[in-house]
Amino acid sequence: MSEIRTPRLLLRRWLDDDLVPLSEIHADPEVMRWVGDGTPRSLEETAEDIEAWEEEWDEEGFGIFAVELLGSGELAGAVGLYVPDSPPDVAGQVAIAWRLGRPFWGQGYASEAAQATLEFALQDRGLDRVVAVCRTSDTASANVLDKLGMRAESTARDAETGHDLRVYGIDLTEYQA
Repeated sequence: MSEIRTPRLLLRRWLDDDLVPLSEIHADPEVMRWVGDGTPRSLEETAEDIEAWEEEWDEEGFGIFAVELLGSGELAGAVGLYVPDSPPDVAGQVAIAWRLGRPFWGQGYASEAAQATLEFALQDRGLDRVVAVCRTSDTASANVLDKLGMRAESTARDAETGHDLRVYGIDLTEYQA
């Protein structure tokens, strides 16, 4: 399954038409401040992201979904699963992540999309565990992780950026749909 419908969202694979709207999201410094080193990304870098996400789908059977609003067809952002290289606590495990354009903040879309993705990971893909990493200062993401039932397990420091991170996790035995 590479498409999931929620009451308000369609999580799906990437289309060519998604490049420009996602690059606009990636160009927003407020959105990107919580992603990587916080640097906005260019159209070319966004195209590389989408290509890498699609390759991960082909190789792993999971990846980052495009998040589309069912009502309008607008691209709201991205949510999905990936295998991080760092921090060492989570390297090689399957992690959940998201980023939404600012117009879509504060409406419950991140929680709705992340919940559907977590269910996909644990029930459809048969994973035993999913982790997440967010900056300790990113209270909005921490709230979403709490809603998912994920628990803070440890802290780490991002070796590249120096940001303090909190590592979350949930096991299949703890998950409640």
